[in-house]
Amino acid sequence: MEKANWSSPMVGFILLGLSAHPRLEKTFFVLILSMYLVILLGNGVLILVTILDSRLHTPMYFFLGNLSFLDICYTTSSIPLVLDGFLTPRKTISFSGCAMQMFLSFAMAGTECVLLSVMAFDRYVAICNPLRYPVVMSRSVYVSMAVSSWTIGGAASVVHTSLTIQLPFCGNNVINHLACEILAVLKLACADISINVISMGVTNVIFLGVPVLFISVSYVFIIATILRIPSAEGRKKAFSTCSAHLTVVVIFYGTLFFMYRKPKSKDPLGADKEDLSDKLIPLFYGVVTPMLNPIIYSLRNKDVKAAVRNLVARKYFTQ
Repeated sequence: MEKANWSSPMVGFILLGLSAHPRLEKTFFVLILSMYLVILLGNGVLILVTILDSRLHTPMYFFLGNLSFLDICYTTSSIPLVLDGFLTPRKTISFSGCAMQMFLSFAMAGTECVLLSVMAFDRYVAICNPLRYPVVMSRSVYVSMAVSSWTIGGAASVVHTSLTIQLPFCGNNVINHLACEILAVLKLACADISINVISMGVTNVIFLGVPVLFISVSYVFIIATILRIPSAEGRKKAFSTCSAHLTVVVIFYGTLFFMYRKPKSKDPLGADKEDLSDKLIPLFYGVVTPMLNPIIYSLRNKDVKAAVRNLVARKYFTQ
């Protein structure tokens, strides 16, 4: 007998969250809330200084401002719901709300992959072709590159979200996850999802494989150029301009590849722990990277540190 189809906009999903681990919910609520507040504060300050300080009106800091805004949007698309879920067992979410969350989280993740590649190209031109930098990275060019990053990420998300919400869902409407994650939602479909799987694989190549290859090649040329600089001080100065971006790239893609390459457990006890880790690893991936980005750029960039000090001093003296 065919199961009843309940995939109408009037019917929602139940997010299982950490209801099987009630002792962890309050602990993670405090931890994730603290990290979320740091994300809002750190990235908010970075956006302010890149706008208010004229010395930071360059392509690199324009992209950094976009990255900070993206991180705020990415975490805000899911973290408030996750926090609410820690306090409300078996949190319900509407069909349209789940679709919107899938769209936003996928769009932000895809945009960040492209944006990090764009930032690598910016560093390549600045270090390998410094005389042509003002021409190659003109205002019209770097604004177009940023807009293209957002457009590509959004377009990919529209495709995957549309393919997902068109599927028939039947029987169990419980999502064994902290939020509406596309792969978790696909498990509830009672139809062939091969098209979704294939499109997801193609997207992974486009948004993970291609950017990693592009960034790697860019940094090969960057490092080769830096090593040819005769003075140690010159090499140090050149490397300092791209070290923050390189650190962010390593953390972003390193965590992502670890998350997808994690081996599956075969024993029942290990499967229970694996179920918990499958929820927590993406959660921490979604908050740790956005939290570290402003810290990394503040600690490893003299211009940003100076701009933050000026912003604080201006706020202090105007009171």
